Amino acid sequence: MNAAIDRRLAVAPMLDWTDRHCRYFHRLISDRVLLYTEMVTCPAILRGDRDKYLGFSPEENPVALQLGGSDPADLAACARIAEDLGYAEINLNVGCPSDRVQKGRFGACLMKEPELVAECFAAMQNAVTIPVTIKSRIGVDDDDAYESFVSFITTVQAAGCDTFIIHARKALLQGLSPKQNRTVPPLKYHYAHDLKAAHPELTVVVNGGIDTVAVAQSHWQQVDGVMVGRAFWNDPWLIREMHEALGFAPMQRDRDAVLTAYVAYCQAMLQQGLSLHWLIRPILGLFHGLPGNKKWKSHLVTEGPRRKDDVSVIAEAREWVKHVS
Repeated sequence: MNAAIDRRLAVAPMLDWTDRHCRYFHRLISDRVLLYTEMVTCPAILRGDRDKYLGFSPEENPVALQLGGSDPADLAACARIAEDLGYAEINLNVGCPSDRVQKGRFGACLMKEPELVAECFAAMQNAVTIPVTIKSRIGVDDDDAYESFVSFITTVQAAGCDTFIIHARKALLQGLSPKQNRTVPPLKYHYAHDLKAAHPELTVVVNGGIDTVAVAQSHWQQVDGVMVGRAFWNDPWLIREMHEALGFAPMQRDRDAVLTAYVAYCQAMLQQGLSLHWLIRPILGLFHGLPGNKKWKSHLVTEGPRRKDDVSVIAEAREWVKHVS
């Protein structure tokens, strides 16, 4: 078997973006990429509209649920629910830096409490048979020394965790917005690379600033996988390019075949009462970099909200794009 087949490729959980429609679309592009939900908090699952937050199509699998929380019992309960629904993995968010998340005592602020993270992990893993993983930063505020990062990892590893997804920036909990926290703190990929070298028994996936096949390939030489966020949102076809660079079997659908399949999905969703406005967001970047892309997007964002139950808007927009490869 090609050694590259063992490497991982994932779409990062992105709040307000990686909803079930986005995931369905991405699955049409690659049958091997691992998809993640948006972060869902435990209270939303335990006391909210469960179908709204956890509903997904079987065609999306494998899908990982990212949870936000810090109460071990609640996290365990949510993990059991997710496993029963067919999710393939549970991921604990230890990386989000927003004020709202901090007030709920979860996200990146939990890096200051590695023993609690270990307790949360153990509770979830004991509750389910599917994998439980951790997604973290490399540190928070001034506590971003490599030694502190490794101390956090080894504390959680002692509870049984063997897979860590590392956003290779620290989080600044005060003074920066979540958007700024994705770009302002410098990337320190060597933290993830050195962790893998020192702990080959761990599965290490790196996240942050990965926007080309070449960059992804450089990481695959040193860690077990890459997770990509905004670059896949802006240019979804990059998923296919990375899929093939990993040596996975080529997918048979070209862009038009993917679009045809997604239009059929949209039609089914419209019949359930959804608005086209929400369904077109994932496909805006499908023709990124091709002639007519700007007019494609303009037609969708103009006509989609206005003709919210008319799927022919997508076919009309497609007429603007030429020379599709």
